[in-house]
Amino acid sequence: MGFAASGCTTSPRQWIANGFKVGPNYCTPVADVAPDWIDANDKRVISDPVDATAWWATSFNDPVLNQLVTEAYSQNLTVQQAGARIMQARALRQIAVGNVFPQQQAVGADYSHNLTTGSGFDRHFSSWRGQFSLAWEIDFWGRYRRAVEAADADLDAEMYNYGDVVVTLVADVASNYIDIRTLQTRLELVKLNVENQRKTYELTEIRFRNGESSEVDVQQAKSSLVQTEALVPQVEITLRQTQNQLCVLLGRPPEDIDAMLGVGIIPDVAPEIVLGIPATTLLQRPDVRRAERDLAAQSALIGVAESELYPHITLSGTVGRSANQFKDLFRAGSGFGSVGPSVDWNILNYGRISGRIEFEDARFQELLAIYRQSVLDANLEAENAIVQFLKSQEQLRLQLEAAEAADETNRLITLQFEEGEEIDFNRVFSVQNTKTQQEVAAAQAKGTVAQGVVSIYRALGGGWPSPYLTQPYPYVPEPVDPPMVPEPIDAPQPNEPLPMIDAVLEQPVDNGTDN
Repeated sequence: MGFAASGCTTSPRQWIANGFKVGPNYCTPVADVAPDWIDANDKRVISDPVDATAWWATSFNDPVLNQLVTEAYSQNLTVQQAGARIMQARALRQIAVGNVFPQQQAVGADYSHNLTTGSGFDRHFSSWRGQFSLAWEIDFWGRYRRAVEAADADLDAEMYNYGDVVVTLVADVASNYIDIRTLQTRLELVKLNVENQRKTYELTEIRFRNGESSEVDVQQAKSSLVQTEALVPQVEITLRQTQNQLCVLLGRPPEDIDAMLGVGIIPDVAPEIVLGIPATTLLQRPDVRRAERDLAAQSALIGVAESELYPHITLSGTVGRSANQFKDLFRAGSGFGSVGPSVDWNILNYGRISGRIEFEDARFQELLAIYRQSVLDANLEAENAIVQFLKSQEQLRLQLEAAEAADETNRLITLQFEEGEEIDFNRVFSVQNTKTQQEVAAAQAKGTVAQGVVSIYRALGGGWPSPYLTQPYPYVPEPVDPPMVPEPIDAPQPNEPLPMIDAVLEQPVDNGTDN
């Protein structure tokens, strides 16, 4: 990528090579991208070409999530704002294209009744006049054509901005949905443990009445029960707030959406992920493409600024008719006209023009750094998402083992307690609380695995353009023909399920409300 040095002019040879346009001809600059993923040697990381146009459907195979994504795409107000900005960019491009043709055209007509006096008489006469005039600044230096280039790039940038909004929206909907399913599962687990601890509390009261335990044990059992019960409204608050956020993403006011969500589980995902290679996937992200298009538009503006150093050649012409009587307007001798060139050259610009060129140059350098930084940020987001996805699978496996051990410990100690064995009550309550904590942590770990998939496809720019999405309002940018996506398939579980805890984790739960 070459561009004009600050305050310098384009040589005649460059002007001809550029298609009779001053200023630089743009080409995409180089941006550093990692040659491969850090975890490329992990067998779960697949470098085959990635098709992420409908990743939420192929990754989760959840009809409810599919419906939520479709509804959000058609109704989300942020998407509509981005679509309206595309319409604005298209209108501005039409203005830029119009400037290539005669910039001024005017049709005028006038009539006047005139009176002259002198030497003792008055003279009345009329004047009829009609004319057409135009002025066309010949785009000798490419000023207007460079402006069209900038407008084209701006339109592309708005289209990619639209894509970036869609990518973010789809990922946000999926993320909120996973959070809701995770919170519903947590709520179900807490309620189950509340019931278990209530049984322990009731049994402690019975043993106290029978003289087999002290009031201290009763109060401690009650404290443990109430402490677990207090988790229920805490989770319900977060669940309601997450549902409210999902409503806004759907373009609707916060409302009760339990019936729409129905029952469901935390989504299962395959342990493998197809990522392609960094240079292929990351440089196609809509936000990266937008930054590159902003850079292209700025390159064209350098040429617009440099064209002010040269004389502007304008061809002007006027034709018309004039007569004292309307009936004489179309007779011979009533016509008039003129045509000729004019030159306008801002010679004494006092450094204003060169200063403008320097400004556009510096702005180009800024946008170049922004573009390259966007590529680095994309690489960072992808790598962070990959390590989250891979390591959270290991975390889930360990957390399931911990939850299973806690559940078995609770079963054994509860059995001993019910059979009347002498057991330290502190240990009973500690085991029950640990069971609650470990099962909730296992549910969160499973949600984290699913969130890792969302983060990866968000980082890859997945979800746009997609044949799974309906037509947006008010405009659909389609710079490429999106490939069709294979039918969703049932994804295998990331780990073999363990008994006990999976009775809740792998089954549908209620919507988080009391009947």
